[in-house]
Amino acid sequence: MNLDLDKWGSFRISDLFPILQNGKANQGMLSDGTECFYVGAKKNDNGVMLHCAYDEDLIQKGNCIIFICNGQGSVGYANYMDVDFIGTTDIVAGYNENLNQYNGLFIATVLCQERPKYSFGRKWKTHLKDTVIKLPQTLDGNPDWKYMEQYIKSLNHKPLTTMNKRENVLQLDIENWKEFKVGDFFDIHPTKFIEGVSAGDCVDYGAPLVVNSAENNGIAGLCDILPTEEGNIITFSDTTDGNTFFYQPKPFIGFAHIQGMYPKTRKWSKEELLFLSTIMMFDSKGKYSYGRKMRRDIILEIKIKLPVDKTGNPDWQFMKNYIKSLPYGDRI
Repeated sequence: MNLDLDKWGSFRISDLFPILQNGKANQGMLSDGTECFYVGAKKNDNGVMLHCAYDEDLIQKGNCIIFICNGQGSVGYANYMDVDFIGTTDIVAGYNENLNQYNGLFIATVLCQERPKYSFGRKWKTHLKDTVIKLPQTLDGNPDWKYMEQYIKSLNHKPLTTMNKRENVLQLDIENWKEFKVGDFFDIHPTKFIEGVSAGDCVDYGAPLVVNSAENNGIAGLCDILPTEEGNIITFSDTTDGNTFFYQPKPFIGFAHIQGMYPKTRKWSKEELLFLSTIMMFDSKGKYSYGRKMRRDIILEIKIKLPVDKTGNPDWQFMKNYIKSLPYGDRI
């Protein structure tokens, strides 16, 4: 199905969503449990911050659009939530009786295009009701809910499945792991930066552009230019707050302040690099900030704990097997 944007109509948020309901909770109000999602100012993971106990006084109905109205880096994004949840005070939930999981995904995607208009200093909540977006419309000028649903259903995709069972995941005996210095395994130097290339150059095809972001594997989008790096390496940003160790499987385009971790001794498997990048991500959590950047000289000297074999060397085969044993590890 083709999108004929010239025939789309303009609709105010307050007209699209007659019911706009503020989130009610903060984390201190939650009880431990796994029955309910706690949803907040987070674009990734559909906004889910954590699991918590069901609380009738705080619960909000699903089948709604979640407007993220606060939060540095996330304000202006929108998600579709299909199930009941507990929302933070940073979100607003929008309801319409015509909404379903398909047209909800369509509208949430359109709403995310409004994000550049908003920031931490110009919060969405103040302007939400008056925000105008364009959507497909019927001949009588109403939102074409059916068309939006059919469009999403027409997209080429297959449900992701796995043959791996959770009960068969290999166990991690962390108490018997040993420390190794990162510099024993990797050389680190900046990726090649193409002057003038930015996220604004991204299109729908080409090589991934890896930028200074803690989201989406650091990828801003795709660019129709030749990649600067071969891929199958770990990258991190020396300007973010940490937790940006990402495995890059494909050839990609480097960006300013993106450091590449290049194996010293041999070509690494994707499973081994996924294991290592995850370990380093957890190790860096809370250690780095804008005032203490993840410089390559610091990273080369840090020590991380890894599984070891009978000789006391890193057990690379176990790391590989562990990743393969995880749910969806058979799809990597």
